[in-house]
Amino acid sequence: MSHFDMIVLGSGPGGYVTAIRAAQLGFKTAIVEKESLGGVCLNWGCIPTKALLKSAQVFEYLKHAEDYGLSAKKVEHDFDAVVKRSRGVAESMSKGVQFLMKKNKIEVLNGYGKVQPGKKVVVKGEHGDPAEYTADHIVIATGARSRELPSLPQDGKKVIGYRKAMTLEKQPKKMIVVGSGAIGIEFAYFYNSMGTEVTVVEYLPNIVPVEDEEVSKQLERSFKKNGIKIKTSAEVTKVDTSGDGVKATVKTAKGEEVLEADIVLSAVGIKTNIENIGLEDVGIATDRDKILVNDYYQTNIPGYYAIGDITAGPALAHVASAEGILCVEKIKGLHVEPLDYGNIPGCTYCTPEIASVGLTEKQAKEAGYDIKVGKFPFSASGKAKASGNSEGFVKVIFDAKYGEWLGCHMIGAGVTDMIAEAVVARKLETTGHEVLKAVHPHPTMSEAVMEAVAAAYDEVIHL
Repeated sequence: MSHFDMIVLGSGPGGYVTAIRAAQLGFKTAIVEKESLGGVCLNWGCIPTKALLKSAQVFEYLKHAEDYGLSAKKVEHDFDAVVKRSRGVAESMSKGVQFLMKKNKIEVLNGYGKVQPGKKVVVKGEHGDPAEYTADHIVIATGARSRELPSLPQDGKKVIGYRKAMTLEKQPKKMIVVGSGAIGIEFAYFYNSMGTEVTVVEYLPNIVPVEDEEVSKQLERSFKKNGIKIKTSAEVTKVDTSGDGVKATVKTAKGEEVLEADIVLSAVGIKTNIENIGLEDVGIATDRDKILVNDYYQTNIPGYYAIGDITAGPALAHVASAEGILCVEKIKGLHVEPLDYGNIPGCTYCTPEIASVGLTEKQAKEAGYDIKVGKFPFSASGKAKASGNSEGFVKVIFDAKYGEWLGCHMIGAGVTDMIAEAVVARKLETTGHEVLKAVHPHPTMSEAVMEAVAAAYDEVIHL
């Protein structure tokens, strides 16, 4: 079986979903993976990090048992066991993908894949000669890795990326996290919860800089309350790893200071995996570390496609999956519409959680909208109070003229499971009035969405 209808390079949430949808549509499909099925997301990203964060959350609950009228004495954590549980969850999910490959009769080609002219893929395994395969359609989904800054070279011991941060042999006493996007913030929360002294260094004026400013400020307050040190408008200019620990020189508006720690975690973004995969041989066009594609993920060379982190859209697992499905359905000839990148939800799984979709208040104003803004704090929510999680709020932004839901921003317990309401409502072009008149169950955290909308329209009841 050296010829396939479709070969997919990479088995992350973009690649394996693409392969499954292709098989469902009748394509004879193969998938190439050099490491473990599931890619970074299942093995070293989304899934195992959530396992770590859940352990941290449970640990915090136990430490505050008295707040719930309970008693839990001598509550301790076993760092090795927490890491082991996380790895077990990842292995289980990877096995799940193996099952899905068999179920959908997708051939798994283990090894390092390179695309070649003439719709060919060469796969070199750990042992043996390279094998050549051909396909009518080749989808590149090779993902990304931790980006390295010249001032912050990773040695895998004292200056590390997210991958090493998940499997440290020993819990550090002090850690500096450089970058406050989702990865940096989640690890800052996890290690702080486990008892590590954490400092977050962010180059921009606000942590979680892509979020609405009010959300950023709320998270900063929450983190500082829990003992995390925050340095914004700050830059690590150099690191000295010659001693027992690390000395990081941090430049701020006030001048330079040297921070000492056991570990520096570099979480300053990602670098796409587009080197040495044959793009130049085929003539596939790239720009600024991304493969250039059209609305249906076709490259400039017929028969070659690219999805996920290696293209210009948001580097998120759910985006890669959606792109892969759309790409394959277009190839099959089904009626599809380009993905609406303005309606992609983003989630950060620290405590309190963050979830958002659409425009921030600042972006809406800059776009020239006359807006209505509503905000409902969880401190006024019965469910939040009863569960002991009253931190945070829901904020909604509507176009005053037509009632279009422009943006939704949440920070609080469980909000990553609540944001889908706003995504679906925006997809259906639901107005603020319609959301307001849709009865929400009581008592739930989701009531805060309705209440925030009511606040935008001066109809809020519980404030």
